[in-house]
Amino acid sequence: MDRRAILGRGALAAAALPLATPALAQSAPAIRWRLTSSYPTSLDAIHGAAHVFSRTVAELTEDRFQIRVFGPGEVVPALQALDAVQAGTVEACHTTSSFYTGKNPAFAFATGVPFGLNTRQQNAWMYEGGGIDLLNELFRQYNAYALPLGTTGAQMGGWFRREVKTVEDLKGLKMRIAGLGGTVLSRVGGVPQQLAGGDIYPALERGTIDAVEWLGPYDDEKLGFNKVAPFYYYPAWWEGAANTTFVANLDQWNALPKSYQAAIRTACAEATHWMVARYDTRNPEALRRLLAQGTQLRAFPREVMDACYREAMALETELAQKSPEYAKIHAAWSKSRDDMRAWFRVAELSFDNYLAQVAARR
Repeated sequence: MDRRAILGRGALAAAALPLATPALAQSAPAIRWRLTSSYPTSLDAIHGAAHVFSRTVAELTEDRFQIRVFGPGEVVPALQALDAVQAGTVEACHTTSSFYTGKNPAFAFATGVPFGLNTRQQNAWMYEGGGIDLLNELFRQYNAYALPLGTTGAQMGGWFRREVKTVEDLKGLKMRIAGLGGTVLSRVGGVPQQLAGGDIYPALERGTIDAVEWLGPYDDEKLGFNKVAPFYYYPAWWEGAANTTFVANLDQWNALPKSYQAAIRTACAEATHWMVARYDTRNPEALRRLLAQGTQLRAFPREVMDACYREAMALETELAQKSPEYAKIHAAWSKSRDDMRAWFRVAELSFDNYLAQVAARR
């Protein structure tokens, strides 16, 4: 038999075989989830992080796992995101856990607590200090599984219609502020109001509230707070760092293939790095624009900071006595906090302080 003929027939047979497809595509199911966001769609960093996350999940799974992002109110209101996930109305949400401290004060640790950790410390506690596992003991009580998805960096102290010179100026002040920061404000005489992002500007414009904290210059400029409140304060003592959170329905999470769970964990980390980088590169120029338009930048007086610090420390003690979940997380969190602060004083703080002093002398 002609050897060339045999080889020719073999080549034709091989060509007729279908091309090999990746193992993932052959074995992985096609899954579609809905994710509701608590953040206005106009905010490309905090809302946009959910899209970065969704896109990364799709890329990691050969487009087999698609997560569609919805803005607040498109499926459920912004402040009902956790409830919707718990009930199975949606499979997942992107939200701020401190919105839900009324359910349990321990939710604050997933975001950041007054006079708590900075961005690097919060990240370290979450990933290496046991924070994710401890918090998921809490989230399981609400039929949910959670991971950090985004972080803002240190925030600004907010917009005020009038100056704050003493603690007395906080008495009766109606301020949009969420979570335990609002509890501390109430203990020094303020009146906290919890409002979703899209509801803040109208309330400030109408005078329903006297002050508002949201995030920082890049978002605050987009939301237009400088048009109705001239004084811009810093720092946000209630959030030295603020994580936003991915929350999945626990049953839906457990039903995912392990590879899809890994894709979600990876995508959450990717979106977290992306968000803080976006804010850190865009906040400086946004602040310059706000100042050029007449915004008056103010530091909170030391008297105000000290009064809020005392109340925050007292609140920590009280909550640890009242809430078993808070007490358990606080015990581990506070150990990490104290250890990292001791180290940061030696390294990070001394370096940053020196460079700040040099810059101020230029």
